Amino acid sequence: IVSVVLQCNNFEVVNMGVMVPCSEILAMAKAENVDIIGLSGLITPSLEEMAHVAREMQRDPYFSSVKMPLLIGGATTSRAHTAVKIAPYYDGPVVYVPDASRSVAVMQSLVSPEQRESYIAELNADYERARNQHANKKGVPMLTISDARKNKAQLNFTGKNAPAKPKFIGRRVLENIDLATIAQYIDWGPFFQTWDLAGAYPAILKDPVVGETATKLFADGQALLKKIIEGRWLTASGVVSLLPANSVNDDDIEIYTDESRQQVAFTYYGMRQQTEKPVIDGVPRPNQCLADFIAPKSSGVQDYIGMFAVTAGLGIEKHLKRFEDAHDDFNSIMLKSLADRLAEAFAEYLHERVRTDLWGYAAQEKLSNEALIKEEYQGIRPAPGYPACPDHTVKADMFKAMQATEIGMSLTDSLAMNPAAAVSGFYFAHPDAKYFSVDKIGDDQLTEMAKRRGMDKQELARWLAPNLG
Repeated sequence: IVSVVLQCNNFEVVNMGVMVPCSEILAMAKAENVDIIGLSGLITPSLEEMAHVAREMQRDPYFSSVKMPLLIGGATTSRAHTAVKIAPYYDGPVVYVPDASRSVAVMQSLVSPEQRESYIAELNADYERARNQHANKKGVPMLTISDARKNKAQLNFTGKNAPAKPKFIGRRVLENIDLATIAQYIDWGPFFQTWDLAGAYPAILKDPVVGETATKLFADGQALLKKIIEGRWLTASGVVSLLPANSVNDDDIEIYTDESRQQVAFTYYGMRQQTEKPVIDGVPRPNQCLADFIAPKSSGVQDYIGMFAVTAGLGIEKHLKRFEDAHDDFNSIMLKSLADRLAEAFAEYLHERVRTDLWGYAAQEKLSNEALIKEEYQGIRPAPGYPACPDHTVKADMFKAMQATEIGMSLTDSLAMNPAAAVSGFYFAHPDAKYFSVDKIGDDQLTEMAKRRGMDKQELARWLAPNLG
């Protein structure tokens, strides 16, 4: 969208695509004699890569001598992060651009001889304020990891909360799932966010400011979705694994290959909340970790966990190429956004099937699509890279255990999923399992986790950087 918006405003854009190494970005910038470099980050490892690009631009006189601007944007970025974690590495302007609609004004300010100097001075002053606010911000008091574990959530795994045994143990592949069925589970809210239109669906269609634009966009989306379904443009495939599991070491989950529970497929190393929790009605809120939702091995209770990986992006490339060859940027972006919505809808559809049939712990559940979007069901499906499960590295273990490559899914070096229209995560069935945010963790937890994993602490810190102080 940024590329289209800028091109419509007479900027020439060299779009290098996704997952491009820093060396190639800088080489292309030199070859094309560009004025500005822009980076977009979708997942948290991108944040460290952006800082790396800033450091390399500072090291290279080609960029540092002319102070070539570096634009920062994408789902994982923020003004504060840009000011504190990226801008200090580069003497040139490092500009956070919150959405595509702001990109034109930013670019015009940076290339205009009349505006550039005052714009950069104002930007630097704003970033200095952001850094001061960050430095002076009184953070929530942190507990030691030992004390946080003492305040863990205490769940009951007996009686009505006793774990339900899945109907099968192992993996199940779902290939070429009907797109029309999946489409019934689409949450249209994020569709409008993709196009920088703010508002809840369906209310956004009657919004006095953006309602007319949203209604036309929705009609265009519905028309292309009809073509996608009727023409079978995309293939939706997925894999689900339901396996025995127990928590160990307070924060970790051993996931076993079979009911003998003798062989560990892999261990999920959980992250526990370490910020001090409030006391409500005399009861302190717990410091949570996903391992709290699985019965401890020491209890003797046999528990289970699920994993899934789904995509609705198989076969998308030839249709994207057709649109791009015709210079039809609108439909190219629309196709990508609809594929993303179908992938998320597939995850919703599959989770419902798991709850009511494949695992069957909520066999009588009958919920509307609105209720599903509000997550009014038993259990959760946290995804790596999200607040309850910030660590992306577990995806490598998950994909290996599920043999996800069999359905055409893979991981990039930074552990982003390919095809891009994909979702993966865990299934937790306990009635008291709820989503939460790990937030900041202490160096003691990082040190312990690195030791348990047999992993270099600095390498682990790179992956968990957003959760570190």
